[in-house]
Amino acid sequence: MPKLTVEDLKKIKEEYRAKAALREGKHRVKVTVHMGTCGLAAGAREIMNVILDEIGKRDLNDVVITTSGCAGLCSREPMITVQVLDDPPVKYCDLNEEKTRKIVEEHIAGGRPVEGLALVQGCETSY
Repeated sequence: MPKLTVEDLKKIKEEYRAKAALREGKHRVKVTVHMGTCGLAAGAREIMNVILDEIGKRDLNDVVITTSGCAGLCSREPMITVQVLDDPPVKYCDLNEEKTRKIVEEHIAGGRPVEGLALVQGCETSY
């Protein structure tokens, strides 16, 4: 068995940290794909597949993908919400494969919201 180098050990450490962070809920990005009946009819499943594909290609280990029901804007489906750690969530709508790949590249991987595609930024509150 070959000897491990310092770089090998650093890589193992980072991989472990990423996996531990996911288990503990300490992820860098959370992506919610809205998959209510209206979202599914509009293509949310395909959007989910594109996100999974792009995250896999980029080997992003600090991204959690979840699903939810209808976001209440049926005519704007398919929709996703992207929340980067310590930043307000951003809701994207009217998605297709091309737009979704751009969001993964710029927002999920790069940390910069795609202003031209965003519907709204921030949290909803109820009083």
